[in-house]
Amino acid sequence: MLSVLRNPTYRRLFCAQVVALTGTGLATVALSFLAYDLAGANAAAVLGTALAVKMAAYVVLAPLVGALADRVPRRALLVAMDLARAAVVLALPFVDRVWQVYVLILLLQAASAAFTPAFQATIPQVLPDERDYTGALSLARLAYDLESLASPVLAAALLTVVPYAWLFAGTAAGFVASALLVRTTTLPDPDPDPAPDPAPDSDPKGIGATRRPGAYAGAVSGIRLVLAAPRLRALLALDLAVAAAGAVVLVDTVILVRDTLGRPAGDVPLALGAYGAGSMAAALLLPRLLERAGDRAVMVRAAFVLPGAVGLLALGLALPPGTWSWPALLALWLVTGAAGSAVLTPGGRVVRGSVRSRDLPAAFAARFSLSHACWLLTYPLAGLLAATAGPAASAAVLTAVALAGATGAAGLWPREDPAAGRGKPAPASRERGSSRVSGPSRSTSSP
Repeated sequence: MLSVLRNPTYRRLFCAQVVALTGTGLATVALSFLAYDLAGANAAAVLGTALAVKMAAYVVLAPLVGALADRVPRRALLVAMDLARAAVVLALPFVDRVWQVYVLILLLQAASAAFTPAFQATIPQVLPDERDYTGALSLARLAYDLESLASPVLAAALLTVVPYAWLFAGTAAGFVASALLVRTTTLPDPDPDPAPDPAPDSDPKGIGATRRPGAYAGAVSGIRLVLAAPRLRALLALDLAVAAAGAVVLVDTVILVRDTLGRPAGDVPLALGAYGAGSMAAALLLPRLLERAGDRAVMVRAAFVLPGAVGLLALGLALPPGTWSWPALLALWLVTGAAGSAVLTPGGRVVRGSVRSRDLPAAFAARFSLSHACWLLTYPLAGLLAATAGPAASAAVLTAVALAGATGAAGLWPREDPAAGRGKPAPASRERGSSRVSGPSRSTSSP
C-alpha cells in the first residue's frame, strides 16, 4: 500500500489531501458546537439542515463542474477551490444567525463540489497501474478517516485550551497548506482531444464520444454513464445504505452524548473518533480481503452490517441509560465506521472499471453527485426525526433506509458478473437495454 508514495506527484497530492481533511474534521466538530450554541435543543435539526445544504451543493454543482474539469488546468482549479474554502471557513466563527450558517456552508461546499471530483479523477492519471491505484484508494480511505479519527482527537485536545471557534482557524490552515502543496506539484492536464478507449460496460450507446459536449450535456452524460451499468447502479444503492447509517452518526451524536447520556462536550469528538477508528481499521484490512473475496462480496455483505448496527442503537435507546450506554455507543460507532469503509473504499475501483479513462472526470463527478443525493435525503431526515420524535425514532427509520439500500444493491449487482469483483474494464454486451460485463476478469493484488 505504502509503495505508491514513492511516486512524488501522488505523494504530494496525498499530503495535500491529509492536511485538508484534517482541517475539515476540525470544522465538523466546531460546526456541531456552533449549532448547539445557536439552537440549543434544536441543534440536531440545524446541523441536519446545514448538512443537507452541503449535499444540495454537491448534487447540483458536481456534475456541471465534472463536465468542465477537462477544460481548465487541473492544478489551477484545485488551488483556487482550496483558497476559496479557506476564506469561507474563516467567516464561520463570526455568524450569529442560523441562516448565515446555511449561506456559508453553501459557499464552502460549492467549492468542495468543484475540488473533490477533479482531485479523484486526477489520481488514476497519476497512477495508471491498477495495483498502484488500488493502493491509492486504500490510502485515500485512511486519509478520509482522519476527518473522523485524528481530527476529533485533535479537537478534543484543543478544546481544553481554546474555544471551539478556533477550530475553524485550523480548518483554514489545512486548506491553505493543501493549496500550497498542489501549487508546487506538476499535474497532468486534460487531453484536449482524447482518443477513444476500448468501450467498457457502462457506455453501450456511445455516450462518451470524442467530440466534447457542452457543460450541461456533459453533466447529463456523466449521470447516464453511472446509471447505465448494473454495477454502478448497485453502487448507488450501497451509497444509500452508508448515508443512512452515517447520518445517524454525524447528525445525532452531539444529542446522544450531551442530552441522552449527559456526558461532557469533550466526549462528542471521542464518539466521532470511534466511528473513524472503525473505518480506518477496515481500510487497513480490506486489500487482502478484496483480493480473496472480490468487491461485490465484501461491499454487499458490509452493507447489511450497517442496518444491524443502527438497529441495535434504536433498541438500546428504548432502555434507560446505564453505565453500559457509553461503551455500547462507542462499540456501535466502531462497527458502523468499519462497515461503511468496507462499502466505500472499493468504490473507485468499480467506477474506474466501468467507464473509459477519458470519461473518468464526468463519471466521478456524477457518482459524487448521486451518492451525495443519498446524504441529502438522510441528513435532514435524521435531524428532523431526532428533534421531533427523538433519537430512537431517528435510528429506527434510518435502519429501514439502510436495509433497503443493502437489499437493493444485492439485487442490482449480478452475481455472475465476472469483472464485478475486480474493478476491471471488460468488453460490453447488451442486456435488457443496459450493459453488462462479459469479458474475463483479472484479480487485483494486495496494495
